[in-house]
Amino acid sequence: MEYKDYYKVLGVERDASQETIKKIYRKLAMKYHPDQNRGNKQAEEKFKDINEAYEVLSDPKKRERYDQLGTSYSQWQNQGGAQGGFNWDDWVTNQQRGRGASVDMNDFGGSFGGFSDFFSAIFGGMSGAGRTVTRQPAKPSAIEQKVQITVAESYKGTQRQFQIGDRKIEVKIPAGAVTGTKVRMAGAVPSTTSGHKADIILIIEVLPDARFVLQGVDLTTEVKVDLLTAVLGGSATVSTLSGDVSLTIPAGTQPGQKIRLTGRGLPKLKDNKEFGDLYAVIKVEIPRKLTEKQRNKYEELKSL
Repeated sequence: MEYKDYYKVLGVERDASQETIKKIYRKLAMKYHPDQNRGNKQAEEKFKDINEAYEVLSDPKKRERYDQLGTSYSQWQNQGGAQGGFNWDDWVTNQQRGRGASVDMNDFGGSFGGFSDFFSAIFGGMSGAGRTVTRQPAKPSAIEQKVQITVAESYKGTQRQFQIGDRKIEVKIPAGAVTGTKVRMAGAVPSTTSGHKADIILIIEVLPDARFVLQGVDLTTEVKVDLLTAVLGGSATVSTLSGDVSLTIPAGTQPGQKIRLTGRGLPKLKDNKEFGDLYAVIKVEIPRKLTEKQRNKYEELKSL
């Protein structure tokens, strides 16, 4: 029986972290999923191999036993490893003798149907004669997909359409969704191999905006005022996501000063009746050129 290199199947290093393995698996599962490759037998077999590899490498106990077998696979096979009379428990215990290690195949529990003979030989019926091992198909992991939206869409909520096989799925992205928000589409991808439906998780990314900088549900925007308004006070127009509003500029406002507009930010995801704030950062515009009359006035002020 040929040795199966699960690390090679997923295309990861042998010391890959669980996070890396999970990330790579999800990408490959989406690429080779039968619903995305109808009638493609090679893709179907690849999908099965990917799931089998992930079944082992995502489980610390299975991964440890698989790594333990690694370099000794030929020896294990030569000693009858793939045949019914060989006792896997005894073989591994003998290999580990003197290091205080032991193996209990009951740690793996459950069944191994639907996977390769290689998988079944290692994790299935090697713990004793007469043991029947049956396995329910594992529920497929959710598939993650990044979705980009604008600040305006984050404010009002939006929707996206996805083509899953021959189906079009429309999903609503709620108002208040910010970068990192996850929207789950339960059972969006039917699995033809396990009988379970996989979820799709949309990971929201809010695109940069020319007017606003986001900080959670709060927004920051720049407001230009002339020198006299900053010194004497007055008003300025501020563009918000719900329309233009008039902002009172106190006398003596400094360049870079922030003025808060309460409730003018993004809606809060859990309660769309509550909103973040908008911060207007004042930019005082200094005139580059002065008329003679203006210059005289400034000179008068200077002499006071």
